[in-house]
Amino acid sequence: MNELTDVQLRGWINAGKPISGKSDGGGLTFTLSKNGVAAWVLRYRFGGRQREISIGRYPDIGLATAREKASKLRGKVQLGNDVAAVKRRDKIALASAKTLNDLAEDYMIRVAPELAATTSKETRRFLDKDILPRIGRLRISEITATEIVHLIETVAKRSPSVARRAFEILSVIFAHGVAKHLAKENPCMHLKPKSIIGVRQKRRERIKLSADELRALLAGLPQIGQENALAVKILLAVCVRKGELIRARWVQVDLERGLWTVPDEHSKSGKGFVVPLAPTVARWFSALRELAGNSEYVLPSRARRYDGNTPTISRSTLNAALERLEVDVRRFSPHDLRSTARSHLAALGVDIIVAERCLNHSLGGLVAVYDQHDYLEERKQALEQWADFIERLEQPQKWNVVPLKQEVAA
Repeated sequence: MNELTDVQLRGWINAGKPISGKSDGGGLTFTLSKNGVAAWVLRYRFGGRQREISIGRYPDIGLATAREKASKLRGKVQLGNDVAAVKRRDKIALASAKTLNDLAEDYMIRVAPELAATTSKETRRFLDKDILPRIGRLRISEITATEIVHLIETVAKRSPSVARRAFEILSVIFAHGVAKHLAKENPCMHLKPKSIIGVRQKRRERIKLSADELRALLAGLPQIGQENALAVKILLAVCVRKGELIRARWVQVDLERGLWTVPDEHSKSGKGFVVPLAPTVARWFSALRELAGNSEYVLPSRARRYDGNTPTISRSTLNAALERLEVDVRRFSPHDLRSTARSHLAALGVDIIVAERCLNHSLGGLVAVYDQHDYLEERKQALEQWADFIERLEQPQKWNVVPLKQEVAA
């Protein structure tokens, strides 16, 4: 052991003659190529066969460091590890999945088809929107618990629930990488979302605006601009989810027939549906069409933002607009307009099944199995009744005052 010296190594390099191997003992060997590249290798026997593994170049790896690395590798061999084979497998794995983008795509190709369609679709959406744009280009070996914590904290600023789901998806994808030897470890393994984000907040009870609050809201909507005001009124009147309206295209809206078709890919349930448009609501859509110009979208982006390719308003646009409203109404979100509509549909005497179908809720249980009727005509009548009610609330309130008859002076 320790048969070589730095003086010898420098002398051989200066001589410039190729060296196939000079032993330092214990298998550590110094080599010099005919091109003048000096390097260290460890030669050992495994399973009765001669093996070798590269340690690094000299003088980048000095004599003392080479001995230290060789000692560690010999220890692994004695424990039954073919270190050269392990290194080769790691190299192959690194070449086949260089980045998280590669690993995520492998997961979506090999595992996602076995998931429920809605789960697979949701996974793709979270990857494309919240995960890969931030860390997708990083090499898998570079993604540590620190990167995961930073990502989840960033996403949590927008939505804690989205951050929790993003963490779950990341953990599953890294577990897939470990199982396939594309990743050495799962950086999510020892992390807990509640330690990063905090405990899950109890879901806020949905706000159901009263008729007086709706009257105040409708009167104040001009404060947030015509496009935002029309979008809010449409959400209120047709009971759809915000995302379904934001992604709507004009090709899906038939104003002459008073029908808007929400496709499968825009529906939360994954099953498309048809929304009947009352004449009042059709007029609001017509006003939006004039504002949309040549855009194919009902609510086109008003400025090129983010990556420069955003075709529609963002999901936060209407929330931010409602935050600016100065009206005497409880604070509410766009989604609260659905619960508000559902409450008023009941108050207007609309049948419970028809009201639920107006919100595109599943009927559930045996009703869903045996009742495949879409209730289009019934929903049309209910939503027309509801739109008329909204329109009446928009009108200035008329006071029922009878003037007193003046007495004629005697």
